[in-house]
Amino acid sequence: MEDTTAIVTTDHCAPVTKAAKQQAPGDEEDEEAGGWDIGTESWNTQSAASAVMKLPVLTQPGLGVTTTTVTTITQTGGDWSSSLFNVCGDRSTCLLGAFVPCCLDLSLAHQYGECLCLPLLPGSTFAMRVGIRERYKIQGSVCEDWTTVYCCYPLAICQMIREMKRRMKSQTYKMDG
Repeated sequence: MEDTTAIVTTDHCAPVTKAAKQQAPGDEEDEEAGGWDIGTESWNTQSAASAVMKLPVLTQPGLGVTTTTVTTITQTGGDWSSSLFNVCGDRSTCLLGAFVPCCLDLSLAHQYGECLCLPLLPGSTFAMRVGIRERYKIQGSVCEDWTTVYCCYPLAICQMIREMKRRMKSQTYKMDG
């Protein structure tokens, strides 16, 4: 029974592969094994009883160094991009917030990257507002977020949707590779 062990060493761009042929104790076959002799640059055969079989040095053409860079550009810090009472900033959002704020809450969960079932959970809108404020480093406090969501729910949803739309437009993804 024979075991073949491969040792791979990478030298910047060119991997070098050397294979060592090992025999199990008591296994003595007289098979002929061939290999490229680097020193004489010719094909040689040698007995399988030898401990090491020489193989050529393999150099694969490289594609160079591949890097992937994801750059996100967002405005950080400061206040919300629109005030709580800026209902005319986005008319469709304003109408949805006035008549079906629960549907707007579903859209917000989707834009935030959460499951569409999230708005069904108690406190989820409050949690998303805190998350949006933290994600974009908007000034404020948890008390302000709680008061806004529970006292002005439709206006809070509209403000969060406007903020997400504005922030999503300002994100740029660049992939080098």
